[in-house]
Amino acid sequence: MSKVNPSVYSDANLTPPMHEALPLGLQHVLAMFASNVTPAIIVAGAAGLAFGGAEQVYLIQMAMLFAGIATLFQTIGIGPIGARLPIMQGTSFAFVGVLAGIAATQGLGVALTSCIIAGAIHFALGAVIVSIRSWFPPLVTGLVILAIGLYLIPVGIKYAAGGAADFQMAADSFGSLKHWSVALTVILVALVVKFKTNGILSNAAILMGLVAGYVLAYILGMVSFGAVEKASWITGLQVMPFGFEFNLGAVIGVTLISIVSAVETVGDASATTKAGAGREATDDEISGATYADGLGTAVAGVFGGLPNTSFSQNVGIVGMTGVMSRHVVTIAGVIMLICGLLPKVGATIASMPFPVLGGGVIVMFGMVAAAGMNVLTEVSMTRRNMIIIAISLTVGLGLNLVPTAVQYLPGIWNTLATSAVAPTAFLAIVLNQILPDDA
Repeated sequence: MSKVNPSVYSDANLTPPMHEALPLGLQHVLAMFASNVTPAIIVAGAAGLAFGGAEQVYLIQMAMLFAGIATLFQTIGIGPIGARLPIMQGTSFAFVGVLAGIAATQGLGVALTSCIIAGAIHFALGAVIVSIRSWFPPLVTGLVILAIGLYLIPVGIKYAAGGAADFQMAADSFGSLKHWSVALTVILVALVVKFKTNGILSNAAILMGLVAGYVLAYILGMVSFGAVEKASWITGLQVMPFGFEFNLGAVIGVTLISIVSAVETVGDASATTKAGAGREATDDEISGATYADGLGTAVAGVFGGLPNTSFSQNVGIVGMTGVMSRHVVTIAGVIMLICGLLPKVGATIASMPFPVLGGGVIVMFGMVAAAGMNVLTEVSMTRRNMIIIAISLTVGLGLNLVPTAVQYLPGIWNTLATSAVAPTAFLAIVLNQILPDDA
């Protein structure tokens, strides 16, 4: 991994020379690139957008563009907004379950409107996040992260086998050796690169796996570059591209996940200062990080982007390199911003066959679940805590697996109840507040 002297750059305001800062910034981009665009692809698919079509390409572009913009909110800051720490922002997996359900049943207009409102509420949390931080201990955040990973794993398997849509799963080619050979190539190459290399290459293991799978899929005749050829080089932004449609249930569901996301960002801010500077995050840094999180989500929603949050894997890079400089991550944000303004980049990603993406997300979603389990290792497994884990996961994942159990719930409430993440988060928060410590 690219590394410079941590004693020199343990101050967030110091800048390495460009020949060091540029590869360090690129390293941050490579570590989060695949994870950043995947939620947009999944939600676009749930909304029924044509695979490789202009609307899907646009969503991918917005994922890149607003990852860059939200990162600049964090690293450069505007008044109280921004932690001014090396925190990389990106499109959050936490919202995928809820937004995919809303997009499939209510449309992208409702989903993105909910993101704007939830982002505004998330922004407001910056004023009080320090005082309510105790509501979200590792028991709650670990459960939510674990539920996100477990919910998404079947999506990864479906993608690897040929796609998650009903017509794709009904096709004769679904689950074919051709599809699985591509998906397994992605996984194997990612593992080899991760554990047999170091530096920037090791950090970009999943991206390298996707490239290898993409090449194999092209050789097997599974890739079409028609959309890439038609895509322009530069494009403008669209305000509310899918309309403004308010739904109270959808707003509540997305807001609930936003609150959990805010707490995750607090944890990332604290982990960044601890890893890079050996100190605790200040109250101003924690509130500033939360303000930037919410603002990034709200602004992205206006232009068709999904919610943003801090990326924990990039916190790991700060710890490994010892480089605390926020200007390094500013460079990473600018790189993402530039990519988001180039439709040909989005079209190239959108031309990726499902089995290629499936191989990558099997690893990514599994890592999300593993991260949740890692957080839960901080929790003492008392009877009380085990009961909270049991009920929250059983109800949250159970309703997702058996959606007909709540078939009489109206509209959006049915979507939220079967989203896995929303009921798990709600139950974990409530039970943690009401159950006595000695239960």
